[in-house]
Amino acid sequence: MHSKSKFVVHGHLLLLVLLCAGCVVATPSRHPAYLHALTDLRAARWMLEHRPGDAAVSVHEDEAIVEIDRAIAEIKHAAIDDGKNIHDHPPVDLPNDFRGRLHRADELLRKVRADTYREEDNPAARELRDRAIAHVDAALHATDRAIHDVEVGR
Repeated sequence: MHSKSKFVVHGHLLLLVLLCAGCVVATPSRHPAYLHALTDLRAARWMLEHRPGDAAVSVHEDEAIVEIDRAIAEIKHAAIDDGKNIHDHPPVDLPNDFRGRLHRADELLRKVRADTYREEDNPAARELRDRAIAHVDAALHATDRAIHDVEVGR
């Protein structure tokens, strides 16, 4: 009888431990706002891709879109490493005017850079973040050249 009651006590303790383990909330890691960055990158990409323009501007826009696609891929990997849901796509306000889209894309890319250039405690994600930032910088440069071409052309 003694061994049976010992089994019951151990069973209850095990159940209590399992219940407590299920209630523990993981401490969030210190990482950039990857999901916000993905949303902003997608919005910037849309603004660059869905804007009619002359050939000179289109070349710069195409270059920015390629770099944004590369940044999206890197940030997706970093977000997955951090356990984020990369399929979360919050809506974004989009300007309708010709010139405003380039400036809004530029603003969003700068916001992405600020959001991702934060402390990252996951070494694998850190490398992905750094590569994404390099692509964002290249997209910013191309977008700035497109803005310059539009402003000089007027």
